[in-house]
Amino acid sequence: MLTRHGLAALACLVPLMLLAACGDDPNPSAGPRYRDAPAGAATPVYRLAIHPLHNPRKLSETYQPLIDYLNRRVPGVHFKLEASRDYQAYEAKFRAREPAFLLPNPWQTLEAMKAGYAVIAMAGDARDFKGIFLVRRDSGIREPAQLKGKVVSYPSPTALAASMMPQYYLHTHGIDVNRDIDNRYVGSQESSIMNVYLKQSAAGATWPPPWRLFQKDHPREAAALKVIWETPPLINNSVMARDDVPARVCDDVRAALLDLAAEPGGQAILAGMGTARFHAADDASYGPVRDFIRRFEQDVRPVEGP
Repeated sequence: MLTRHGLAALACLVPLMLLAACGDDPNPSAGPRYRDAPAGAATPVYRLAIHPLHNPRKLSETYQPLIDYLNRRVPGVHFKLEASRDYQAYEAKFRAREPAFLLPNPWQTLEAMKAGYAVIAMAGDARDFKGIFLVRRDSGIREPAQLKGKVVSYPSPTALAASMMPQYYLHTHGIDVNRDIDNRYVGSQESSIMNVYLKQSAAGATWPPPWRLFQKDHPREAAALKVIWETPPLINNSVMARDDVPARVCDDVRAALLDLAAEPGGQAILAGMGTARFHAADDASYGPVRDFIRRFEQDVRPVEGP
């Protein structure tokens, strides 16, 4: 039984116990919290969106080493790779200004400029940016005129090297692209190639890096195919930064890309992407693309539309 003095001591202890309990409250909203760094000091995360050179799984395998390199090289920020299911999904992303950095094809480069992106480098040699036509070795096709009435496969209407440049090539070799052939847009570079192998198309258009990768990954299927025609080259894919990315980050990314070929392990990263090196470039470098698109839309078809 508590005495009068014991009750008084207990009454003094209760407030102390309540204070101690409040100090252990796991609810983060139950009062002020103190940090070693300001709340806004989290590392900025920048997404680099690559246009659909491959399916998303293959794209991640191919380009993740570049992302890892940028994370080692550029201080104070973190980069993430972003793949897209197809060309249209990719184009919707940059038109909505979602990714901070892009690696688009040259036509997409012109479109991304309208959304507030600027070129900081070119990915690969200009001479490697050309369209190629694949046919089966047993097809008997020798001349473009033999494609009349047949199916030709492409990744997407907006694929410059793998659709527009090949279609312009056919136009200059006497083919009415809109009437003489059945154009099939099959979603990816690999699908365009596989359509030829599976005899779903008489010819398929792509460009050198996906074809080199296909030969490496699918040697048996590739052995049944051959390159029969190629277009003149234009200018290669760009690397672009959104206009609200800090200048210091853009400069660091540009320097890291231009230095990659000489860095330890850099040649292996470039080889995995099928890219010779990164080159200095800016918006003005893509003027010839604007000229080609104007001729293409005048002579062949709208890039986007029916």
